[in-house]
Amino acid sequence: MAKILKDLWILTSTGVVLYSRVKDEKINPQLFGGLMSALNMFAEKLSEGGITNFELSNLKFIVVKRRNFLFIGSTSNKIKEKKAEEELKKIGDLFFQSYPPEVLISWDNDVSIFSDFGSTIGGSLEKGSTDKMKEAFW
Repeated sequence: MAKILKDLWILTSTGVVLYSRVKDEKINPQLFGGLMSALNMFAEKLSEGGITNFELSNLKFIVVKRRNFLFIGSTSNKIKEKKAEEELKKIGDLFFQSYPPEVLISWDNDVSIFSDFGSTIGGSLEKGSTDKMKEAFW
């Protein structure tokens, strides 16, 4: 089965990136998180609900909001929006199972506690170049 999402970012409503997995790391994840948070706040002022998706020439970005967190995934613009949105919702469910409310409420802004989340959702993301290299050697 083909992977739906190329990249993934999980951030707070204030733009702090808790987890990111990006195939081609051209942009600092925290910079991306701040930009997305600002775009979402701007969109919320213009229309109820804020930003849900946007497209670049060959990428589509889907945004799912849950419990003051933004789950953002990039995918090929050939993938249907609904399919990518469903995948992000599944990832959100796994995130909240892995980090229940008592963990998130007492969170001290140390994002390193979320670093192992990738092993929980590995099946949802396309393999990056470093993942392919690891497989070749291991």
